[in-house]
Amino acid sequence: MTSTTADEIFREFKEHSISEFFRKNSQMLGYSGKVRSLTTVVHEYVSNSLDACEEAGVLPEIKVEVKMLSEDRYTVCVSDNGPGIPFKHVGKVYATVLAGTKFHRYVQQRGQQGIGATGCTLYSKITTGKPTHVKSSTGKESYQCDIDLDIKSNKPIIKMVSQIPDGGRGTTVCGEFGDVKYENSDHGVYEYIKRTALSNPHASITLIEPDGKESAFLRSSSELPRKPRAIKPHPLGIDVNDFIEYAHRSINRKLSAFLTETFSRVTPGKVAELKDIAKDIDFDSDPTKMSWADAEKVVKAFKQVKWMAPELDSMSVIGEAQIETTMKNILAPKFLGVVERKPKVFRGGVPFVVEAGIAYGGSSGKKVNGTRADGTAIEAEGNILRFANKVPLLFDASNCAITEAAKSIDWKRYGIAKFDEEPVSVLVNVSSVYVPYSGVGKQAIAKEEDIVEEIRLAVMDCGRILQRYLSGVRTLHLQESRYKTIIRYVSQLSRDLGDITGKDSKVIESELKSTIEKKYSKLFSGSGDQEQGAGDAGGVEDAVEGDGKE
Repeated sequence: MTSTTADEIFREFKEHSISEFFRKNSQMLGYSGKVRSLTTVVHEYVSNSLDACEEAGVLPEIKVEVKMLSEDRYTVCVSDNGPGIPFKHVGKVYATVLAGTKFHRYVQQRGQQGIGATGCTLYSKITTGKPTHVKSSTGKESYQCDIDLDIKSNKPIIKMVSQIPDGGRGTTVCGEFGDVKYENSDHGVYEYIKRTALSNPHASITLIEPDGKESAFLRSSSELPRKPRAIKPHPLGIDVNDFIEYAHRSINRKLSAFLTETFSRVTPGKVAELKDIAKDIDFDSDPTKMSWADAEKVVKAFKQVKWMAPELDSMSVIGEAQIETTMKNILAPKFLGVVERKPKVFRGGVPFVVEAGIAYGGSSGKKVNGTRADGTAIEAEGNILRFANKVPLLFDASNCAITEAAKSIDWKRYGIAKFDEEPVSVLVNVSSVYVPYSGVGKQAIAKEEDIVEEIRLAVMDCGRILQRYLSGVRTLHLQESRYKTIIRYVSQLSRDLGDITGKDSKVIESELKSTIEKKYSKLFSGSGDQEQGAGDAGGVEDAVEGDGKE
């Protein structure tokens, strides 16, 4: 056997750009399967539009148009009324992986990684070879251009630049994509837009489908969500590598000043506590010269101090009232219950909030044509509507913390015999400055123990509200059955009593009916109409222990 030298083995050793990596692994960005790929494109563009509008303080007006060019080949155009994109930044927005305004900020936003829009440009290039067309107006400049991606260098190529008349602020992006398919399914573009409207009631979204059908999802709230504020990271959410990175970039000359200015909840008093714990650390030393061993000691000391809970200004939730309004408008349920839990933390110091809603009857659940074991028809089955930072999660359900939490609940306790055979929809939204997605495609939340447990508690809170409603409905049904049974014999009984007593049977019948109706008055009071319930559950702690438990 001929041996191979090290020089021969490493002859083909090459360095590749991040764009080249994702070109060969586009499935990691969500481009796997024709239907999913098209939905991913719409998701990335719409998420960017919503973030831009909200940052600018503008109620979003978004238009999505999907056109079929040929089999498995479509164009997607998304327009918004946001602040626009300065020309000097447009190339990096649409054609530089890991470039953007979000990745480095400790604030809640739909996008986190600086990959989404560039991923669309990349997918367009590798499936059609076509550039992405962008039109944008900022109020100071209005232009249009074609943007391509140099995959080897991970840099944009901007062509066909021209000025356009100022038509008001906003951006339109259009791309041509191959190996995609438009389908009206639970994973298609229409369902994604519908759920986006559900979780963003302040947005007005119009969808034009390939067949020309236009669907308008009008805003149900004219109030913008509270704008999240960028905050400092919490000491309990920092690992050793993070700490070293922050320290080596610090402009402070002393470790003590670095701690108070870089992290939230760190005061001079807390620094004094850290000094008592990490006695061999010089808190007057230069943080840019921090060693790994010293960083480990400081991070270990963080865990032994009692800290106030993280600041919550960094998060923006949908809101109970907004969830109620949109679920009512879209699902028209017979019953609706909503719960917003108090803020919690995971990984010791990363804040998050769970909201949950449960709808029963009406258009709730997923429509099916099935049969139960007893032969009765199943018209709808339980449906879990998953959201992260108000963004619908349509794929990878089995790997998601929301699915695991909802499926682990004993629904019989709440009046649901079988979740998969009832017209019930459960909505869960997880808001956080850092959502721990299980993949780059951002379609499932990692099964962090603290997050799974908090989702369970939120859904069970909703379940208790639903159980009270279902119990009342079943009581009314039982009373109705009894009422019908009794009223069936009133005429005959009245005649028999008239024969025995000599009284007018009509008078007896009237008196008997009046007595029976008083007994079953709830059947005639309108109690069976649609009911709604909203709850607020869970406690909030003023302090977080060093081990991350509340």
